Amino acid sequence: MSAELFTPNDRDSCASIRAAASLGNPVQGEFIHTCGDMGGRKHDYLADLPEQSGQDTIVLAPGDMVCVAAHPIHRGDTVRVGDETLTVLDDVPRGHKIALTDIPEGANVRKYGFEIGHATRPIKRGEWVHTHNLATNLGDNLSYEYHPTSNTVKPGKPTTTFQGYRRANGKVGIRNDLYIVPTVGCIDGLVETMARMFTSKHNGNGSVDSVIVARHPYGCSQLGGDLLWTQECLRGIVEHPNAGGVLIVGLGCENNQMSLFTAGLNNIDPNRIRTMICQEEDDELDRAAQLLEELNEQAKFDEREPIPMNELTVGVECGGSDGMSGITANPMVGRFAEWLVSQGGSVVLSEVPEMFGAETVLMSQARDEHVFHDIVDLINNFKGFFRKYGEKISENPSPGNKAGGITTLEDKSLGCIRKGGRCEVEDVIPYGKRVKEHGLSLMQTPGNDMVSTTAKGSAGCNLILFTTGRGTPFGCFVPTLKIATNTPLAMKKKRWIDFNAGRLLDEPMDQVDAEFRQLVMEVINGRQTCNERNAMQETVIFKDGPTE
Repeated sequence: MSAELFTPNDRDSCASIRAAASLGNPVQGEFIHTCGDMGGRKHDYLADLPEQSGQDTIVLAPGDMVCVAAHPIHRGDTVRVGDETLTVLDDVPRGHKIALTDIPEGANVRKYGFEIGHATRPIKRGEWVHTHNLATNLGDNLSYEYHPTSNTVKPGKPTTTFQGYRRANGKVGIRNDLYIVPTVGCIDGLVETMARMFTSKHNGNGSVDSVIVARHPYGCSQLGGDLLWTQECLRGIVEHPNAGGVLIVGLGCENNQMSLFTAGLNNIDPNRIRTMICQEEDDELDRAAQLLEELNEQAKFDEREPIPMNELTVGVECGGSDGMSGITANPMVGRFAEWLVSQGGSVVLSEVPEMFGAETVLMSQARDEHVFHDIVDLINNFKGFFRKYGEKISENPSPGNKAGGITTLEDKSLGCIRKGGRCEVEDVIPYGKRVKEHGLSLMQTPGNDMVSTTAKGSAGCNLILFTTGRGTPFGCFVPTLKIATNTPLAMKKKRWIDFNAGRLLDEPMDQVDAEFRQLVMEVINGRQTCNERNAMQETVIFKDGPTE
């Protein structure tokens, strides 16, 4: 991939990132957050939440200056916060913050045990805390030191199996799908017709689970790194073990030439790959039908078999997040990630801008100093990418995030990274590359959930665990299990949502976690997710450079 993308203009400044300044001390007017000593109190940021059943508000960490409304609270209501009562001074929507104490103008506001910004005016106890009185502290690059934590979950040995497909190259899939991969976007409609013809002929009785078209708008008139990214992302789809067969379709005149594209494929089973170039065929639909039948014939001999859990790779993602994301769904996914890593499995966390303000938690979980430096570069190079275009690094959260109760990027990030749990960080993966290590890996992607999710699938994730508080129908080409952060969303969007993590506010955590793990295992073993049943299977590739 292009070395200039995601790279600061001043490369020398990157080398100085590893200089002094220990975690927790202000540097150049900014704040570096830490899991360590907080005014004499020891706080484990990833500690399990206390039981919240029936409570009006949630306090996430000792010393927090705000609580979170578990449901809409009206002005003048009196609510309990622990052993105390609090009179609320404003109408406060579910997932939004309420001040637990008077906060002076300019003072840093703490949530999750960390500063999530500063008060832009005096805030009274009981007042709604949001964009009208709270602003980010984020800015330019920071300096970091490696201070590892000792309570990480490291890759262990598997004691559990799942039913998967062992491929000839040794890889393992959880689906036996048929992929049709266009090398260029101008034939998207044509390959959709190929898929419809095949599906109509077999009427759901083919050898494959489903037919998925990796639609995308690229492959022609692309230059440099953009073309390389398109090729790498599409190659990851072609190589994916969830596919029982792949038909690669080219037009013939595009930049992404078939010969160049296929030359970059690695460790594939030639019996499961077919190619065709439409401009060279008298009837491309007849030819495609023939090739798809050949792949279907190959797939009919595939059978599931017991596979050790350490051969499973799962991506963790969030989109349309709200103020409950970091309280219910994301920590629940994080606990599943810890269990999977303890079984030797692999987990991928991405969305780099949604690590800003929480990056030191991930740095403290690095396996060694080498991985720590890779995380430092991951964070600061992405800040350089924003500066390259004159953009502020703190423009995230989105309008929907803010409506759901997330105020600043620090607020969002501290909830976002909970999807990785306490897992030790084993590797940092560049965009477009594959998962190499067991355990938790961080991947270089933007915060956009469509781009990020596609990259995880292309990197080899068999399954995506996708949390949402506002709701989104998006699904990846691999099974995408959607998890609602709150019960109203789960009840409203039953075609989108597979699991309701909002139950954690009313039911025992162990019970909800056990039911979630059971559902995940059922999906791994063949149960369709909502995105599969409703054919919500998209491919979105990152683009940065010009189009010729």
